[in-house]
Amino acid sequence: MTTTAYTPRPITPDALAQLRDVDDAGRPCVPYVDPEGGDPLRCCLRAVEPGERVALVSYAPLRRWAAESGARPGAYDEQGPVFIHADPCEGPARERDGYPYSRAGALRTVRRYNAEGRIVGGRLLEIPAEETKGFDAAFDEAFADPEVVLVHVRAVEYGCFHFEVRRDV
Repeated sequence: MTTTAYTPRPITPDALAQLRDVDDAGRPCVPYVDPEGGDPLRCCLRAVEPGERVALVSYAPLRRWAAESGARPGAYDEQGPVFIHADPCEGPARERDGYPYSRAGALRTVRRYNAEGRIVGGRLLEIPAEETKGFDAAFDEAFADPEVVLVHVRAVEYGCFHFEVRRDV
């Protein structure tokens, strides 16, 4: 088991309950059974297994964080597609190996936000062979800036939100 230096955060249960009704773009949730699996679930931070009931919804992670923190991200608020279980799940496994959706050679953006919800930097990460060390180094670099309170990880290919990491307080 590879332990991570930072905690990847899934979509919260309260947000999931709302998204299972109406997503952040105002569209109703449309569940379906995925015959193939493989897509990344943001509720439990693992891949869909064939035959699971899921939904593809629009999610605005910065908007949701701002609502709980009082930040005002303005134009930095964005939404995009994420896969979730169509019904409540147990969330991420307590013990996990490495960071979710991590495979050597994949490209990720690591976006840094300040307490107001403004982007204060970011970087492109090509996940190295030692995947966990690569993410840990990217997060170390991000949180070395005292202004950074939140980091979002997104896929480069589709721009999908994968997970967030917050500064320990």
